[in-house]
Amino acid sequence: MVKTWRTGSCHCGDVRFEVLCADTAEVEACNCSMCARTGFVHLIVPQDHFRLLAGAECLTSYRFNTGVANHTFCSRCGVKPFYTPRSNPDGISVNANCFDPGKAPDLTIVPFDGQNWEANAAKLAHKSVSPLKGKHP
Repeated sequence: MVKTWRTGSCHCGDVRFEVLCADTAEVEACNCSMCARTGFVHLIVPQDHFRLLAGAECLTSYRFNTGVANHTFCSRCGVKPFYTPRSNPDGISVNANCFDPGKAPDLTIVPFDGQNWEANAAKLAHKSVSPLKGKHP
């Protein structure tokens, strides 16, 4: 499967990233308390498939519940373009809504029952396995 680097950003553009992914991708629309409120659509990738290009100094974070997930937001515009998910602490979840125009892969959006996270989180574990390393990074 051929993968290409695709760019994206927060709303104001201060935080810029690129993510390595295929031309087609399955992403999750989660119904948990955080995602339902923010409209975050998850493209989970291994850490070595993600690069922060600009704006590290603009990021602020929020942790709740177990504190494992690190929700990172642009301190200027408030958009969360990516974060470290509790389900895949060895990966990055990119907000598929934050790709630059014309840069998003063809997306298949599947529902994810985050309201019952404990029963469903294991279904996402494979998404942060790095084919570059053949294991979790």
